[in-house]
Amino acid sequence: MIGKDFAEQSGFFTKAIHEGPTPESLGDPIVPPIVNSTVFKYDSVHNDKNFEYTRVGNPTRLALEQCLAALDNGKYALAFSSGQGATTSITHLVNPYEHLLVTKDLYMGTEGLMTNLRNERCIDVEYFNAADLEALKSALKPNTKMVWLESPTNPHLIVVDIKAIADICHKHNKDVIVVVDNSFVTSYFQRPLDWGADISMYSLTKFMNGHSDVLMGAAVMNSQAIYERLRRFQVNLGIVPGPFDCFLMHRSLKTLGVRLQKHHENSLKVAKFLQKHPCIEKVIHPALPDNPQYSLTLRQTYGHSGIMAFYLKGGIDEVKKFASKLKYIAIAKSLGGVESTIVFPYTMMYERSTREQKIDMGITENFARFSVGIEDADVLINDLDQALSSLPTFHVSKL
Repeated sequence: MIGKDFAEQSGFFTKAIHEGPTPESLGDPIVPPIVNSTVFKYDSVHNDKNFEYTRVGNPTRLALEQCLAALDNGKYALAFSSGQGATTSITHLVNPYEHLLVTKDLYMGTEGLMTNLRNERCIDVEYFNAADLEALKSALKPNTKMVWLESPTNPHLIVVDIKAIADICHKHNKDVIVVVDNSFVTSYFQRPLDWGADISMYSLTKFMNGHSDVLMGAAVMNSQAIYERLRRFQVNLGIVPGPFDCFLMHRSLKTLGVRLQKHHENSLKVAKFLQKHPCIEKVIHPALPDNPQYSLTLRQTYGHSGIMAFYLKGGIDEVKKFASKLKYIAIAKSLGGVESTIVFPYTMMYERSTREQKIDMGITENFARFSVGIEDADVLINDLDQALSSLPTFHVSKL
C-alpha cells in the first residue's frame, strides 16, 4: 500500500464524476455553451428529449444549424464536417444511373468527387456551360435528378442566373434538385433559395467562418423531404462537425455582415488598382461595371466578397518573382479568411492536369485567384504595387 489507506478515498471517483453544477443550474448564458457530451440522459426508457447521442444531435450543432437556416431564409440546415462532406451527402440524393448536370467551371474538389460518382456509383455526370441557358435546356434528360451550380464559379468567378436555371429545371421536372454552392459570396450577399434553388450549399471553412480555424460544410433547404433524407446521410455517414467547431462557427456568423462589408470594399479598391496597373493583363471581379455579368450581379446579389482573380503579364518567371516579393499577402490554397491570400492554380492546384487541359480550362501560368482580406486596403495595394514594380514588364512599360 502506498500512502494513506484506500478507505479514506471512499467516494472520490463518484464525486469526480457527479459533483459540480447541473446543466439546469448554469444560468442563462448569452452565448450558447459548448456541449461536448457525447451522450444525453433519458427521463425514462422512452426518450422524449431532443438529444440522445451527439452524432445524431447536439445542442451546440443545433444552435448553429438554426442560425444558418435563418440567414439563408431557409427552413432547415445541416452542418457537416467539411464542405466536401456536405457535397458527398448532397450527391447521395442521386441514385445510380440517374443524370447529374454540373457547371463546367468548378471547384477541383467537387470535380474530383464527380469523377468518383461516375466511376464508382455509375451516376451519369455531365458538364455544361451554366452561363448558356440553351445549353442547359439541351442537356436536361428525362432522368436528370440534380443540377449543380456555383455562382460565382471557382476559379473564374462567372456569375450564373440562378432563377432562370431553377425555372428551366423545375419546368422540365419539378423534382430536379438545383444545388448552388454559395461559398464565395455567403448568405449575406446572396440567398439562392430566394431565387428558386432547392439547396444552398457551403464550405463554411471559407468566408462564412472567415478566421481560417474551422473546417466545416453546410446545406440549407426548404423541402422537408430533402432535409429528412440529407439528415439520414449526415447521421449514417457520420460526417458531423464537433461541438467546439460548431461553437466557433456560430461565433463567426455573428460578425459575418461586418466582415463581408469590409471584404467587398477592399476587393473593389484592389480590383480598380490592378485594372490600371501596367503589369496586369486582365482583372475579374463581378462587381466591376465592365464585368460581363455585372447587371446579373446587381440583380442577384447584395454585393461581392473578397474573392477576385487576375492575369499577370508574363509567364511562370514573372509569377515567381511577383510572389516572392509579397509581404502581407500570403501564398496559400484556401480563401475567405480575414487575412489576404493568393493562389496560382496552374502550379498549386491542378498538378494532375496536363498543360493542354489547364489551358483548355483557362488555367494559365499567369492566372491568380486572390482572396482579399480585411486588412487596410492601402497596405494591400502598396504590397501589390511594390511586388508588381519589381517585374521587368513594369520597367518596359515605363520606357
